[in-house]
Amino acid sequence: MSYEINVQTIDTEAIKKRAAELYSSGSFGCGESVLRAFVEELHIDIPEEVIALSSGFSAGMGGAGCTCGAVAGGVMVLGMIFGRHQAFDPKGTVAKNLGKELHDAFRADHRAICCRILSKDLIFNSPERKKQCISFVEDVSDKVCTIIKREKNL
Repeated sequence: MSYEINVQTIDTEAIKKRAAELYSSGSFGCGESVLRAFVEELHIDIPEEVIALSSGFSAGMGGAGCTCGAVAGGVMVLGMIFGRHQAFDPKGTVAKNLGKELHDAFRADHRAICCRILSKDLIFNSPERKKQCISFVEDVSDKVCTIIKREKNL
């Protein structure tokens, strides 16, 4: 599968708002919300199955409490825009490095990347946890927009 992603302008606030709406509605998990917001707001024509790939990220990789699903969704966005389409294409290294940049920035801002640590002492479906996760979805969306703008010289 090959598709073209033409990123000319990015409305960071619209993407953050859409990601928060999707997550707040309860219809999608954190990773799905981040990925879907970028797909919708940037008008990326991909099959729904691609977004479905992020369904297992919620609550730290399927509820295991590991990597924050919002960050995983953000890494998917970066891979979609900057990743390789063929084996051995050096773009794979670019996407890998940008994914690490997102990971490290999130960790620096939130003391951890692990959902179990981030949500310690919060009840899974509590309003407090939902509020925290909404802020993570918005933060990841913002950071991904910043990276895309810098890399695309926007």
